[in-house]
Amino acid sequence: MAKGYWIARVEVTEPEQYKAYIAANALPFKNFGARFLVRSGRFENPEGSSRPRNIVIEFPSYEAALGCYKSREYQDALKLRRGASTIDLVIIEGYDGPQPS
Repeated sequence: MAKGYWIARVEVTEPEQYKAYIAANALPFKNFGARFLVRSGRFENPEGSSRPRNIVIEFPSYEAALGCYKSREYQDALKLRRGASTIDLVIIEGYDGPQPS
């Protein structure tokens, strides 16, 4: 079964309020088996647009990734993030097919 991912580009506009969002999202992330693969860090943006923070979160499945976002706990956390940041978020199924040789 392919894993699921959240891919986010974020610009934080209200750091203190965003910290409250981070604290509140810990429970739904734990409940749905989330694992941060990328959480800010150095980056280059050779093409297209960007935001200051880039995040990739892995879930055990695409269904878990969607379920986390739609959960009551995450929706409560999301209320804290709104107004504290601008975000582009994609929830996507991982790829389990052939790779280049």
